[in-house]
Amino acid sequence: MTDASGSKGAKGSKAVSESPPPSLPDHLIRATAAEGKIRVVGLVSTQAVQEARERHKLSYVATVALGRAMSAGLLLAANLKRRQARINLQLKGDGPLGNIWVDAGLDGTVRGYVGNPAIELPLTSESKLDVGQAIGRYGYLHVLRDLGYGQPYTSAVELVSGEVGDDVTYYLSSSEQTPSAVLLGVHLDSHRVRAAGGVLLQVMPGAPASLIPEMETRLAKVEEFSPMLASGGGLRELLQICLGDLNLKIVPEMRTIRFYCKCNSDRVKGALRMLGRDELIDMIHTDRGAEAVCHFCNEVYRVSEDELRSIVADMSATV
Repeated sequence: MTDASGSKGAKGSKAVSESPPPSLPDHLIRATAAEGKIRVVGLVSTQAVQEARERHKLSYVATVALGRAMSAGLLLAANLKRRQARINLQLKGDGPLGNIWVDAGLDGTVRGYVGNPAIELPLTSESKLDVGQAIGRYGYLHVLRDLGYGQPYTSAVELVSGEVGDDVTYYLSSSEQTPSAVLLGVHLDSHRVRAAGGVLLQVMPGAPASLIPEMETRLAKVEEFSPMLASGGGLRELLQICLGDLNLKIVPEMRTIRFYCKCNSDRVKGALRMLGRDELIDMIHTDRGAEAVCHFCNEVYRVSEDELRSIVADMSATV
Protein backbone atom coordinates (compact mmCIF):
# COMPACT_ATOMS: atom_id res chain seq x y z
CA MET A 1 0.00 0.00 0.00
CA THR A 2 1.34 3.41 -0.87
CA ASP A 3 0.24 6.90 -0.10
CA ALA A 4 1.57 9.49 -1.93
CA SER A 5 0.74 11.53 -1.63
CA GLY A 6 -1.95 9.47 -3.17
CA SER A 7 -4.42 6.87 -2.13
CA LYS A 8 -4.41 3.09 -2.08
CA GLY A 9 -4.72 1.75 -5.55
CA ALA A 10 -3.57 5.09 -6.96
CA LYS A 11 -0.12 4.29 -8.22
CA GLY A 12 1.98 7.38 -7.75
CA SER A 13 2.81 10.52 -5.84
CA LYS A 14 1.97 14.16 -6.29
CA ALA A 15 4.70 16.78 -6.19
CA VAL A 16 2.92 20.08 -5.90
CA SER A 17 3.25 22.14 -2.70
CA GLU A 18 5.98 24.75 -2.54
CA SER A 19 5.64 25.79 1.11
CA PRO A 20 8.64 25.24 3.41
CA PRO A 21 8.65 21.85 5.15
CA PRO A 22 8.16 21.69 8.91
CA SER A 23 10.99 20.42 11.07
CA LEU A 24 10.39 16.70 11.62
CA PRO A 25 13.30 14.74 13.10
CA ASP A 26 13.61 11.26 11.69
CA HIS A 27 12.54 8.63 14.19
CA LEU A 28 10.91 5.23 14.63
CA ILE A 29 8.36 4.19 17.24
CA ARG A 30 6.81 0.86 18.14
CA ALA A 31 3.40 0.06 19.55
CA THR A 32 0.79 -2.64 20.08
CA ALA A 33 -2.98 -2.60 19.71
CA ALA A 34 -5.97 -4.90 20.23
CA GLU A 35 -4.57 -6.28 23.49
CA GLY A 36 -1.25 -7.09 21.85
CA LYS A 37 -2.76 -8.87 18.86
CA ILE A 38 -1.52 -6.18 16.46
CA ARG A 39 2.15 -5.19 16.30
CA VAL A 40 2.82 -1.65 15.03
CA VAL A 41 5.95 0.08 13.73
CA GLY A 42 5.85 3.64 12.46
CA LEU A 43 8.60 5.92 11.24
CA VAL A 44 9.45 9.32 9.82
CA SER A 45 12.36 9.18 7.36
CA THR A 46 12.18 12.62 5.74
CA GLN A 47 15.76 13.75 6.31
CA ALA A 48 17.26 10.38 5.35
CA VAL A 49 15.33 10.36 2.06
CA GLN A 50 16.32 13.97 1.38
CA GLU A 51 19.98 13.09 1.92
CA ALA A 52 19.64 10.17 -0.48
CA ARG A 53 18.05 12.51 -3.01
CA GLU A 54 20.90 14.99 -2.73
CA ARG A 55 23.68 12.41 -2.76
CA HIS A 56 22.38 10.56 -5.81
CA LYS A 57 20.81 13.56 -7.60
CA LEU A 58 17.53 11.68 -7.82
CA SER A 59 14.66 12.61 -10.10
CA TYR A 60 11.18 13.02 -8.62
CA VAL A 61 10.07 9.46 -9.35
CA ALA A 62 13.43 8.01 -8.27
CA THR A 63 13.18 9.92 -4.98
CA VAL A 64 9.76 8.46 -4.22
CA ALA A 65 10.75 4.93 -5.25
CA LEU A 66 13.97 4.87 -3.23
CA GLY A 67 12.34 6.71 -0.32
CA ARG A 68 9.61 4.10 -0.06
CA ALA A 69 12.15 1.28 -0.25
CA MET A 70 14.34 2.87 2.45
CA SER A 71 11.34 3.22 4.77
CA ALA A 72 10.31 -0.38 4.03
CA GLY A 73 13.78 -1.64 4.90
CA LEU A 74 13.74 0.23 8.21
CA LEU A 75 10.27 -1.11 9.07
CA LEU A 76 11.39 -4.70 8.45
CA ALA A 77 14.66 -4.18 10.34
CA ALA A 78 12.76 -2.88 13.38
CA ASN A 79 11.62 -6.42 14.21
CA LEU A 80 15.13 -7.90 14.28
CA LYS A 81 16.70 -8.78 17.63
CA ARG A 82 20.41 -7.93 17.59
CA ARG A 83 21.64 -4.37 17.21
CA GLN A 84 24.04 -5.35 14.42
CA ALA A 85 21.30 -7.16 12.46
CA ARG A 86 20.40 -5.75 9.04
CA ILE A 87 17.94 -6.08 6.18
CA ASN A 88 18.89 -5.82 2.51
CA LEU A 89 16.14 -5.18 -0.04
CA GLN A 90 16.59 -5.46 -3.80
CA LEU A 91 13.74 -4.60 -6.15
CA LYS A 92 14.56 -5.91 -9.60
CA GLY A 93 11.83 -4.85 -11.97
CA ASP A 94 11.59 -4.42 -15.71
CA GLY A 95 11.05 -0.66 -15.57
CA PRO A 96 13.45 2.10 -16.69
CA LEU A 97 14.47 2.99 -13.12
CA GLY A 98 16.59 -0.14 -12.92
CA ASN A 99 17.24 -2.04 -9.73
CA ILE A 100 16.81 -0.55 -6.26
CA TRP A 101 19.12 -1.55 -3.41
CA VAL A 102 18.55 -0.71 0.26
CA ASP A 103 20.50 -1.64 3.38
CA ALA A 104 18.79 -0.91 6.71
CA GLY A 105 19.68 -1.81 10.29
CA LEU A 106 17.99 -2.30 13.62
CA ASP A 107 20.19 0.59 14.80
CA GLY A 108 18.19 2.97 12.60
CA THR A 109 20.80 3.48 9.88
CA VAL A 110 19.83 3.20 6.23
CA ARG A 111 21.40 3.70 2.83
CA GLY A 112 20.38 2.92 -0.74
CA TYR A 113 20.58 3.69 -4.44
CA VAL A 114 18.85 3.11 -7.75
CA GLY A 115 20.19 1.99 -11.11
CA ASN A 116 19.09 5.04 -13.13
CA PRO A 117 18.64 7.96 -10.71
CA ALA A 118 17.87 10.61 -13.37
CA ILE A 119 14.97 8.80 -15.06
CA GLU A 120 11.67 10.67 -15.14
CA LEU A 121 8.30 9.55 -16.48
CA PRO A 122 5.09 11.34 -17.46
CA LEU A 123 2.58 11.71 -14.65
CA THR A 124 -0.34 9.32 -14.47
CA SER A 125 -3.86 10.34 -15.49
CA GLU A 126 -4.34 11.26 -11.81
CA SER A 127 -1.33 13.61 -11.93
CA LYS A 128 0.80 11.34 -9.77
CA LEU A 129 4.34 10.04 -10.09
CA ASP A 130 4.19 6.59 -11.67
CA VAL A 131 6.47 4.61 -9.36
CA GLY A 132 5.03 1.25 -10.44
CA GLN A 133 5.85 1.97 -14.07
CA ALA A 134 9.32 3.23 -13.16
CA ILE A 135 10.22 0.10 -11.17
CA GLY A 136 8.25 -2.25 -13.40
CA ARG A 137 5.30 -4.58 -12.97
CA TYR A 138 7.35 -7.73 -13.55
CA GLY A 139 10.37 -8.81 -11.55
CA TYR A 140 11.33 -9.81 -8.04
CA LEU A 141 11.73 -8.45 -4.54
CA HIS A 142 14.76 -10.05 -2.89
CA VAL A 143 15.12 -9.83 0.89
CA LEU A 144 18.29 -10.72 2.79
CA ARG A 145 18.11 -10.90 6.57
CA ASP A 146 21.45 -10.72 8.36
CA LEU A 147 20.55 -11.62 11.93
CA GLY A 148 24.00 -10.76 13.26
CA TYR A 149 25.06 -14.39 13.56
CA GLY A 150 25.24 -17.43 11.31
CA GLN A 151 24.42 -17.33 7.62
CA PRO A 152 22.08 -14.61 6.31
CA TYR A 153 18.60 -15.75 5.32
CA THR A 154 17.46 -14.88 1.80
CA SER A 155 14.10 -15.11 0.08
CA ALA A 156 12.41 -13.68 -3.00
CA VAL A 157 8.88 -13.05 -4.24
CA GLU A 158 7.51 -11.77 -7.52
CA LEU A 159 6.62 -8.11 -7.70
CA VAL A 160 2.92 -7.39 -7.29
CA SER A 161 2.79 -3.85 -8.65
CA GLY A 162 6.19 -2.18 -8.37
CA GLU A 163 4.66 0.25 -5.86
CA VAL A 164 6.94 -1.10 -3.07
CA GLY A 165 4.29 -1.12 -0.32
CA ASP A 166 2.20 -3.74 -2.11
CA ASP A 167 5.29 -5.79 -2.84
CA VAL A 168 6.55 -5.76 0.76
CA THR A 169 3.07 -6.66 2.03
CA TYR A 170 2.99 -9.63 -0.33
CA TYR A 171 6.47 -10.70 0.79
CA LEU A 172 5.45 -10.68 4.46
CA SER A 173 2.28 -12.68 3.85
CA SER A 174 3.73 -15.23 1.43
CA SER A 175 7.34 -15.68 2.55
CA GLU A 176 6.99 -15.07 6.29
CA GLN A 177 3.32 -16.08 6.66
CA THR A 178 2.63 -12.90 8.62
CA PRO A 179 -0.60 -11.07 7.70
CA SER A 180 0.51 -7.46 7.36
CA ALA A 181 -0.44 -4.05 6.07
CA VAL A 182 2.27 -1.66 4.92
CA LEU A 183 1.82 2.03 4.21
CA LEU A 184 4.69 3.96 2.62
CA GLY A 185 4.74 7.57 1.52
CA VAL A 186 7.00 10.30 0.18
CA HIS A 187 5.77 13.87 -0.29
CA LEU A 188 8.02 16.32 -2.14
CA ASP A 189 7.98 19.61 -3.99
CA SER A 190 10.39 21.20 -6.43
CA HIS A 191 12.85 22.02 -3.63
CA ARG A 192 13.03 19.05 -1.31
CA VAL A 193 11.40 16.07 0.38
CA ARG A 194 8.77 17.56 2.67
CA ALA A 195 7.80 14.31 4.41
CA ALA A 196 8.56 10.61 4.13
CA GLY A 197 7.80 7.62 6.30
CA GLY A 198 5.87 4.44 6.76
CA VAL A 199 3.66 2.31 8.97
CA LEU A 200 3.72 -1.48 9.37
CA LEU A 201 0.83 -3.32 11.04
CA GLN A 202 1.11 -7.06 11.67
CA VAL A 203 -1.41 -9.51 13.10
CA MET A 204 0.23 -11.72 15.69
CA PRO A 205 -0.19 -15.53 15.79
CA GLY A 206 -3.44 -16.64 17.37
CA ALA A 207 -5.27 -13.42 16.58
CA PRO A 208 -8.75 -13.73 15.02
CA ALA A 209 -8.84 -13.68 11.23
CA SER A 210 -11.28 -10.75 11.35
CA LEU A 211 -8.43 -8.47 12.43
CA ILE A 212 -6.81 -8.66 8.99
CA PRO A 213 -9.49 -6.79 6.96
CA GLU A 214 -10.06 -4.54 9.97
CA MET A 215 -6.39 -3.63 9.95
CA GLU A 216 -6.47 -2.79 6.24
CA THR A 217 -9.54 -0.60 6.71
CA ARG A 218 -8.01 1.29 9.59
CA LEU A 219 -4.72 1.87 7.78
CA ALA A 220 -6.70 3.33 4.89
CA LYS A 221 -7.75 6.12 7.24
CA VAL A 222 -4.24 7.55 7.05
CA GLU A 223 -3.57 6.89 3.36
CA GLU A 224 -2.56 10.52 2.91
CA PHE A 225 -0.22 10.38 5.87
CA SER A 226 2.90 11.85 4.22
CA PRO A 227 1.02 15.06 3.30
CA MET A 228 -0.30 15.05 6.87
CA LEU A 229 3.27 14.80 8.16
CA ALA A 230 4.32 17.55 5.78
CA SER A 231 1.63 19.82 7.16
CA GLY A 232 2.82 19.28 10.72
CA GLY A 233 0.97 16.18 11.92
CA GLY A 234 2.89 13.90 14.26
CA LEU A 235 3.44 10.17 13.85
CA ARG A 236 1.83 9.41 17.21
CA GLU A 237 -1.20 11.43 16.20
CA LEU A 238 -1.53 9.43 12.99
CA LEU A 239 -1.34 6.13 14.87
CA GLN A 240 -4.05 7.39 17.20
CA ILE A 241 -6.27 8.11 14.20
CA CYS A 242 -5.66 4.60 12.91
CA LEU A 243 -5.73 2.53 16.10
CA GLY A 244 -6.58 4.78 19.00
CA ASP A 245 -9.82 2.97 19.86
CA LEU A 246 -8.12 -0.44 19.86
CA ASN A 247 -6.18 0.07 23.09
CA LEU A 248 -3.16 1.48 21.31
CA LYS A 249 -0.05 1.36 23.50
CA ILE A 250 2.98 3.24 22.19
CA VAL A 251 6.37 2.19 23.53
CA PRO A 252 8.06 5.24 25.13
CA GLU A 253 11.43 4.54 23.52
CA MET A 254 12.02 6.39 20.25
CA ARG A 255 14.75 5.24 17.86
CA THR A 256 16.67 7.77 15.76
CA ILE A 257 16.88 7.21 12.01
CA ARG A 258 19.65 8.52 9.79
CA PHE A 259 21.23 7.98 6.39
CA TYR A 260 24.59 6.37 7.05
CA CYS A 261 27.11 4.52 4.89
CA LYS A 262 29.98 2.55 6.34
CA CYS A 263 32.29 3.17 3.40
CA ASN A 264 35.64 4.90 4.06
CA SER A 265 39.06 5.30 2.48
CA ASP A 266 40.49 2.28 4.30
CA ARG A 267 37.76 0.06 2.85
CA VAL A 268 38.49 1.43 -0.62
CA LYS A 269 42.18 0.71 -0.25
CA GLY A 270 41.35 -2.79 0.97
CA ALA A 271 39.23 -3.34 -2.13
CA LEU A 272 42.08 -2.11 -4.32
CA ARG A 273 44.39 -4.70 -2.79
CA MET A 274 42.06 -7.39 -4.08
CA LEU A 275 42.82 -6.31 -7.66
CA GLY A 276 46.37 -7.64 -7.35
CA ARG A 277 49.83 -6.13 -7.82
CA ASP A 278 49.86 -6.20 -11.62
CA GLU A 279 46.56 -4.33 -11.92
CA LEU A 280 47.66 -1.73 -9.36
CA ILE A 281 51.00 -1.20 -11.12
CA ASP A 282 49.14 -0.67 -14.38
CA MET A 283 46.90 1.90 -12.67
CA ILE A 284 50.02 3.71 -11.38
CA HIS A 285 51.54 3.92 -14.85
CA THR A 286 48.33 4.58 -16.78
CA ASP A 287 46.06 6.58 -14.49
CA ARG A 288 48.54 8.01 -11.97
CA GLY A 289 46.14 7.06 -9.21
CA ALA A 290 42.67 5.58 -8.70
CA GLU A 291 39.15 6.78 -8.16
CA ALA A 292 36.27 4.82 -6.63
CA VAL A 293 32.64 5.75 -6.08
CA CYS A 294 30.48 4.11 -3.41
CA HIS A 295 27.21 2.94 -4.98
CA PHE A 296 25.25 3.36 -1.75
CA CYS A 297 26.17 6.95 -0.88
CA ASN A 298 27.85 8.27 -4.07
CA GLU A 299 30.92 9.34 -2.09
CA VAL A 300 34.00 9.70 -4.32
CA TYR A 301 37.34 8.38 -3.03
CA ARG A 302 40.59 9.29 -4.75
CA VAL A 303 43.76 7.32 -4.11
CA SER A 304 46.96 9.06 -5.17
CA GLU A 305 49.82 7.53 -7.10
CA ASP A 306 51.98 7.54 -3.97
CA GLU A 307 49.24 5.77 -1.99
CA LEU A 308 48.99 3.10 -4.69
CA ARG A 309 52.74 2.62 -4.61
CA SER A 310 52.56 2.22 -0.82
CA ILE A 311 49.86 -0.44 -1.20
CA VAL A 312 51.93 -2.31 -3.78
CA ALA A 313 55.03 -2.11 -1.58
CA ASP A 314 53.07 -3.45 1.40
CA MET A 315 51.71 -6.32 -0.73
CA SER A 316 55.21 -7.17 -1.88
CA ALA A 317 56.53 -7.15 1.68
CA THR A 318 53.89 -9.61 2.85
CA VAL A 319 54.39 -12.14 0.04
